[in-house]
Amino acid sequence: MKTLFGALLALVLLAPLASADETSITPAQKSDIEKIVHDYLMAHPEVIRDAIQELQAKEEQSKADAQTAAVRQNKDALFNDQATPVVGNPMGDVTIVEFFDYHCPYCKAVASPLQKLIEADKGVRLVMKEFPILGPDSLLASQAALASVGQGKYWDFHQALMEHRGQFDMEVIKTIAAKVGLDPVKLEADMDKQKLQPLISANHKLAETLNISATPTFIIGDQVVEGAVPLEQLKDLIKKARGS
Repeated sequence: MKTLFGALLALVLLAPLASADETSITPAQKSDIEKIVHDYLMAHPEVIRDAIQELQAKEEQSKADAQTAAVRQNKDALFNDQATPVVGNPMGDVTIVEFFDYHCPYCKAVASPLQKLIEADKGVRLVMKEFPILGPDSLLASQAALASVGQGKYWDFHQALMEHRGQFDMEVIKTIAAKVGLDPVKLEADMDKQKLQPLISANHKLAETLNISATPTFIIGDQVVEGAVPLEQLKDLIKKARGS
């Protein structure tokens, strides 16, 4: 009650200052109002904290609402793009979209839980949005991952790239590729930038449309969730998407 009263008091007292012209309020009146507000806020600084928290909550909700609308407007690009790798059950009843970067430590942290999830839940369809934002070698890793699709080893290679700690260069990528059964020579030959870059660029443009700037970011149903989401939270979001 005290913080609510304080906020209302501040608004009532400051409103004349915001709307009045220079001649409608005297310097003495202005000084008196400023002192009342100052003294109250000094006595009850929690008013400022509560106001900031309320503003942050409103901004987050506004962002979430805008993202939900953007998801609905870009469903085909998110869920049905034929060039984007899909793992899990391609006919699954729930689709998860992940925007990720191979250098992102949080993406690496969720890679194993995601693998366990799609192994345990045969109704999950996972759409893999390559979204390299952490430097040139992130881009190189994404190009290699997309090139591996032609050899039918995308998911195994993806997991191996996520397990790698350190920088990516062509020799590192070829070594990882060989370990998962890829032909490294063919992989390098298939990393044609002219063929692969349009998909990566499209992912960046889609992320911009959805106001996504961090990895990992997940989309489940029409909900956008940022960060290394724990496995149990992912399960809860899947259950919600199923309507159960």
